[in-house]
Amino acid sequence: MLDAVLVNMKLRGRIAVCGMISQYNLEKTEGVHNLFCLITKRIRMEGFLVSDHYHLYPKYLEMIIPQIKGGNVVYVEDIAEGLENAPKALVGLFYGRNVGKQVVMVSRE
Repeated sequence: MLDAVLVNMKLRGRIAVCGMISQYNLEKTEGVHNLFCLITKRIRMEGFLVSDHYHLYPKYLEMIIPQIKGGNVVYVEDIAEGLENAPKALVGLFYGRNVGKQVVMVSRE
């Protein structure tokens, strides 16, 4: 997927890199073929960890809580219905098959 992103980036674009859970258990990680775009488009890629920013958490809560209460935060859930589908949903996390937060709905009751 990064290959498609790189060729469509704007000049001097920035890419935040985090997660990559789909790569954790691969014997051989997936490769990227369009790295030259980083040079020609002057793209900046930077990895980050949430733990680098814990000191900003109180300020974040002050900002985000009113946004959530106001209905301004939109999110996507990938819902697998039924406990019998939980294993498939969990495995899908490691292969990037879900979009948004993966949820297993055990029952509608």
